[in-house]
Amino acid sequence: MTLSTIAEEASTKDDDHVQSVNIDSPTPQTQPCKRTFGSPAAILGLMSLGTVFLSFSILTLVSGSVDPSDLAVVTITFYGGISQIIVGVWEISLRNTFSATVFAAYGGFEFVYSVICLPRVALAAAHTVDGVVERPFYNAIGIYLAIWSSITFLLLLGALQTTIPYVATHAFTVCALTCLSLNAFTGNPHLAIVGSALGIITSFSAYYSAISLFWAQHTSFTFIPFPLMMAPFNV
Repeated sequence: MTLSTIAEEASTKDDDHVQSVNIDSPTPQTQPCKRTFGSPAAILGLMSLGTVFLSFSILTLVSGSVDPSDLAVVTITFYGGISQIIVGVWEISLRNTFSATVFAAYGGFEFVYSVICLPRVALAAAHTVDGVVERPFYNAIGIYLAIWSSITFLLLLGALQTTIPYVATHAFTVCALTCLSLNAFTGNPHLAIVGSALGIITSFSAYYSAISLFWAQHTSFTFIPFPLMMAPFNV
């Protein structure tokens, strides 16, 4: 068996580094298989986040309060909570710590909020006197929304180096949750209207971020630009 040695200089201080290569080896050189994964943030995460905010905001805008209907509860639970928990686990496997934190956290937030509003849980009924829900129940919702407004603000600080639409999604989410929290505390319908409008803006910002990740040249027209996507989304 003939061996051919190829000497290469590793550094200026190490001139004796020699790499041996067997040129007569019958075993072919193969490249390792590289798997490519889809983007869970676009497939489920941002689309479900936008849909939840859109449905919840429209229903809140119509009703003038933060009491969601059964349709919003179903959307928040199944398309929002479950999907975003799946995305969070998926992003962990892809080593995207920030995305995993965002979507897993919001999946938990939507689960809790939907459970609060489920009729069978009867949290509102336990605080109802003569058919009127007492103020402590709305205060509890206001506190919960205020806490998540603060958490979203911390997530916003961690997203400043991502993309403009993704940052805008977090920023409008903070503003929307703040207004809805104040509406729950005060009962002012104007705050519900403002919070719902901001929620609709949040949903379209999330949609913009999502479609920019899966509208590619091999699936759509090349003339569709996304000028605001100035950084890759893999954090």
